[in-house]
Amino acid sequence: MTTRFLSVPEAADYLNTSVRFIRRLIAERRVAFHKLGKHIRFAVSDLDSYVAAGRVEPVSVSDVWLSMKGVA
Repeated sequence: MTTRFLSVPEAADYLNTSVRFIRRLIAERRVAFHKLGKHIRFAVSDLDSYVAAGRVEPVSVSDVWLSMKGVA
């Protein structure tokens, strides 16, 4: 299995975001990356993991009522 690596502009296209946002993720160390000399590369699997970590599950109305049962 070969790991595919993306440059910063390619990672921005892959995530449908701006290059500036990707650079901010790097500066804040919020996403895993590989540094090859002065070049920064992202493994596609690392980007997929970053996106999966930010997933928010939907909530049903019954879940909201159950969680509010002890409130007020």
